[in-house]
Amino acid sequence: MKQIAAVIMLVILATRASASTLSNAFERQLSLEEAIAMSLEHNEGIVIQRETLAAAEAAELGAHGAYDPDLGAYADYNHTQTPVNSPLSGAPAGRAAPTYEAGTGGVSVRQLLPTGGSVAVRMDASRQTTDGTFVLLSPAYQTRAGIEFRQPLLRGRSIDSARLGLRVSAAFRAQSNASLRRQVTDTVALVEQAYWSLVSALRTMVVRQEAVEWAQQQLEETRARVDGGAAPKNEISQPTAELERRRGELFASREDASRAENALKRLILGAEDTGMWASRLVPADDPQVEMARVDVEDALARALAQRPEVDESKSEIERRRIEATFAQDTIKPGLDAYVSYDRFGLAGSVVDQDPNSQFQVTIPHWIRGGLGSSLDTLHDGRYDDTRAGVVLSIPIGNRFAKGAAGVAKSAERQAQAGLSGLQKQIMAEVLDATAAVDTAAQRVEAARAAREAADVQWTSERDRYGVGLSTNFLVLTRQNDLSRARLDEITALTDYRKARTEIARATGALLDERHIKVESTPPTREEN
Repeated sequence: MKQIAAVIMLVILATRASASTLSNAFERQLSLEEAIAMSLEHNEGIVIQRETLAAAEAAELGAHGAYDPDLGAYADYNHTQTPVNSPLSGAPAGRAAPTYEAGTGGVSVRQLLPTGGSVAVRMDASRQTTDGTFVLLSPAYQTRAGIEFRQPLLRGRSIDSARLGLRVSAAFRAQSNASLRRQVTDTVALVEQAYWSLVSALRTMVVRQEAVEWAQQQLEETRARVDGGAAPKNEISQPTAELERRRGELFASREDASRAENALKRLILGAEDTGMWASRLVPADDPQVEMARVDVEDALARALAQRPEVDESKSEIERRRIEATFAQDTIKPGLDAYVSYDRFGLAGSVVDQDPNSQFQVTIPHWIRGGLGSSLDTLHDGRYDDTRAGVVLSIPIGNRFAKGAAGVAKSAERQAQAGLSGLQKQIMAEVLDATAAVDTAAQRVEAARAAREAADVQWTSERDRYGVGLSTNFLVLTRQNDLSRARLDEITALTDYRKARTEIARATGALLDERHIKVESTPPTREEN
């Protein structure tokens, strides 16, 4: 008997030391709203999805860059002295070739148009000198300014590479935005589930602790009876065994609570929050909540309209549709219309003509001068060139384009089938979540009634034991019944809160109900 008492005392001291250690740890009162806010700040999945969205926005900006004007410029110098096997080479006497020197420079601006066409504006100027005898001006200044417009009439009219990139990047941005909302929704749902799991684990630990205290009290009462000769010595074995069994359950519940706490910490804390990692989290919210039924038809409609996964799938379909449209367009023949207009200017220093030559040329006064005179001639529009036409290109066979179009169309149909499957999955999730809410609500009512009845039975059995009308077995049994009833009520309450979280997630209403607005920057809570 003394050995048993010594063992019991050691266990009691160890239990109290462990409880003292836990109580001395820093406690952090934590509401569910605070836990959600912390998770939105530290969740790595949200950070990754936000960066994905930022990259998609940058890609869309880059796609618009196809319509940025393209400015080009060039300059070159040329020195030529090519022998000519002809009496009309224009070379000075005694030489086989004239010498030409030219410096040329120009600029151009090309702009892609939303119609798939393009417009280009160009201007260049050159200075040429020569000792050839067949030229009128040296140095001569030539200038040109013009504009050209091209427009596809078949292939490339409704879509081209630039518009493909723009539309695909817009679809990818929409898809990334939906993915971010899905990640935030999933994170909030996980945090709420972990929060209520911790509440359940801590309340379970309290129930186990009280059960141990009840068993300890029953053991002490039995020992007093044994010492007083009112009960045989072997009567003490039953409450002793029950006490140790309940201690084992208490130790296990403490481990479960620690694991539940760590699971929540993983969701809401950053690696730099060393102080919070070492503290004890104490949930501040009560799982008690008013029960409410779910309108199934409304829940299904809301889910199909609000779930971010649906937006993700629709964006994927849109991207595949755009790619299929582009691939189909490449099968068409190429037919481009173009029109261009150029003006030319010319001026320079008149070369002295041989008075004995039979070819005498009268030089107009407006081309005498330098670069300025050449630009004046250009401005006056005395010399111009207008062109208009079409260019036809017909690929023979065009099997590559046809094959690519078939692949793209197949990918579009697969994306549509994926959306159909997703919608069915979402509807099943809503129905499951609705059933879970209804079942959990019924369990709460049943567990509450069972706990109240078990409390009455235990109180009655304890009173009977006090006057010698009951036994250890019956008292301990009623205690176990009450503990189980209390645990069932705790589980039912927290399961109901989890079910409410799941129905909000399944219908796509979780973020709205929690007043969370998702942006490419970190999510923030809206003011109520």
